[in-house]
Amino acid sequence: MSPLPDRIVLVVILVFAVSWSRWEDKVLGREIALLDDDGLSRQIHLQRGRHMLANGLGRTPQMGWNGWNHFHCDVDENLVREIADAMVSTGLHKLGYEYVNLDGCWAESSRDNEGNLVPSKSKFPSGMKAVADYIHGKGLKFGIYSYAGVSYGTGQPGSLGSEDRDATAFASWDADYLKYDNFHNDSMSERERYLRMHNALAKVKRPIFYGVCDWGVDDPATWAGPIGNSWRTTRDIRNSWASMTSNADKNDAWASYAGPGGWNDPDMLEVGNGNMTTEEYRSHFSIWAIMKLAVSKFAVSRLHAITFKLIRECFGLIFKQLHSRTSFSSSAVSSLNGL
Repeated sequence: MSPLPDRIVLVVILVFAVSWSRWEDKVLGREIALLDDDGLSRQIHLQRGRHMLANGLGRTPQMGWNGWNHFHCDVDENLVREIADAMVSTGLHKLGYEYVNLDGCWAESSRDNEGNLVPSKSKFPSGMKAVADYIHGKGLKFGIYSYAGVSYGTGQPGSLGSEDRDATAFASWDADYLKYDNFHNDSMSERERYLRMHNALAKVKRPIFYGVCDWGVDDPATWAGPIGNSWRTTRDIRNSWASMTSNADKNDAWASYAGPGGWNDPDMLEVGNGNMTTEEYRSHFSIWAIMKLAVSKFAVSRLHAITFKLIRECFGLIFKQLHSRTSFSSSAVSSLNGL
């Protein structure tokens, strides 16, 4: 598979933008209240005969920034503020990029005496609420990370068995998004572990976008619609043409399951991370847009001029077409993790 010529890419994007806006008008169904086994009432959106979570979030695919692919564990509150500043100063927020999401390594390796997660004292000395306040002050949204397990390589404790406590903490920090990863699952099924966090989030007073990140292990497109706003359909992406096209091919099998309220997630964009050519990155961005995705993991404030021009041109065209429709919110085309 070779990179697509510019003219073909732009035509495909334009056709996709127009057809999707028409499609979105037709798929909106009705909402009903269901009762979980534990008695928790849950709103479900019926779309094309499928149950979709109707928590008011994810009406269009989530868009924003996540630092893992570029920075891994080397993220602190100063960098997060820099990213938030750059998303506004570059105008990316006007294109629909609204989430600033943390990934792993933000917490201390042990909980406190009361069992609470503790933000890293060296990386986030001001605390998570202060970080969220700064991001919200820029008109953006704040995302946090945990996983449906006990522990993993970076030492950050998982939320398995502490779902209610952690969901309450995330809400108290004014988090808007949770990426929920899939490490050390204690032999418990994906469906059970991810439902438990869904139930915990449903109990808190704050709406939090729920990203089910089980790496596509148990075909989450077939079961995650009623509990999450997005679900990973693949393993982690790598910054290469082969990895990108492989994830795209795997995600394609689940295209019919995506829609307002719940989206397929073949992991984040690698655009700007420097291992593919400009033409390959243009194709990468275009394919993700066609799949109704596009969360980025680059250093926004340090973008090469060519990369930034590519993002604005490719995404700006889609956003302009979609926002001619009043049914679309401030987010537009993308998927943050894996946002």
